[in-house]
Amino acid sequence: MRIAVVGSGYVGLVSGACLADFGHTVFCIDKDASKIERLEQGIMPIFEPGLAELVAKNRRDNRLFFSTDLPASVKGVDAVFIAVGTPSRRGDGHADLQYVYDATREIARALTGPCVVITKSTVPVGTGDEVERILKEERPELEVSVVSNPEFLREGAAINDFKRPDRIVVGAEDQRGRDVLAAIYRPLYLNQAPLVFTGRRTSELIKYAANAFLATKITFINEIADLCEAVGANVQEVARGIGLDNRIGSKFLHAGPGYGGSCFPKDTLALIRTANDHAVPLSIVESVVLANDKRKRAMARRVIAAFDGHVRGKTIAMLGLTFKPNTDDMRDAPSISIIQALQDAGAHIRAYDPEGVEQAKHVLTDVEYAPSALACLDGADAACIVTEWDEFRALDLVDLARRLKSPVLVDLRNIFRPDEARAAGLTYSSIGRAG
Repeated sequence: MRIAVVGSGYVGLVSGACLADFGHTVFCIDKDASKIERLEQGIMPIFEPGLAELVAKNRRDNRLFFSTDLPASVKGVDAVFIAVGTPSRRGDGHADLQYVYDATREIARALTGPCVVITKSTVPVGTGDEVERILKEERPELEVSVVSNPEFLREGAAINDFKRPDRIVVGAEDQRGRDVLAAIYRPLYLNQAPLVFTGRRTSELIKYAANAFLATKITFINEIADLCEAVGANVQEVARGIGLDNRIGSKFLHAGPGYGGSCFPKDTLALIRTANDHAVPLSIVESVVLANDKRKRAMARRVIAAFDGHVRGKTIAMLGLTFKPNTDDMRDAPSISIIQALQDAGAHIRAYDPEGVEQAKHVLTDVEYAPSALACLDGADAACIVTEWDEFRALDLVDLARRLKSPVLVDLRNIFRPDEARAAGLTYSSIGRAG
């Protein structure tokens, strides 16, 4: 099939490359000419394991193309995916749908025949109805189906998630839309990926409900971690004990400094706003958002407590900046709030991240960036692990202690065992564990 993907950011680029790898001819479109130029040179705008290689392969096989010319790229296609950003709107937390609707108008003007328009962007309930209204208003003579097909891609594992999905949700109001989506995803049938067909509004809500539930699991185990510290229990053992229950499951039960990234923060806010608009309060989700915001800055107090409440003039080595490993995404990363709180307390920050430094420079000020983890540690007064990159797990704790002026390690991801840290001579603090 011939497919256009409007928006070549994280979702659009990964989706376009994977669809091309399925054998479709895919045109990825973006208004940012410099981004398109870099993509044509093989330079990825994001860090995602395996993406550069996948793009290069399908470029060589003439299945994947990049362009700023939407009308030319959309001409004669069978389907168009809208994969533009839907950031939180300033002031009220609603999803900003300006880019979705602008893309819809451009698509409507460019279409030359029957087509299926698919919203891949995360959008509030009812957005598909408005997309359909705009298309009919702009081109009433065209036969166009509007489908919701939300993405469930984890940063750092997006290609595997696209090719081996737990489920593919398709929200369609007509048979043509369902048939075209089934044809697009036909290569996945060998993997027995379940196609879940729903109404369009249901599909839109599934995405928000899924992210809100996962954010709730993270926040729940973080609060249980605080209780574990108070009563002398071990949160990792609690998480394993409850996660073995099939009704609960083990995923997203890792205590830490709070959730961040491009999805959970904005999607929980957007869901709350949608519910408020319909006079349906979501008190659980509202509590999750509030608890998560408080937790991020509370993590800085753990570092300060390790110095008996005084970090002014101290150099803190921050290991990890991105909201999770295997990405360069700094959006709403816990490190931002933690670093800013430590700076407010008078600390000097030296930081290292394997992929996130360039993005961090856009959101953090007065931070010294180190070229490696060891260089970050050398001569610092204390160390704090914020993101659980694999290379940090391999650090020699005895060497780590030797490099610090005072052997203090605050481990916000529980990547080391307390007994090992103490044996290495470290004053060690972790999350939800005695010692």
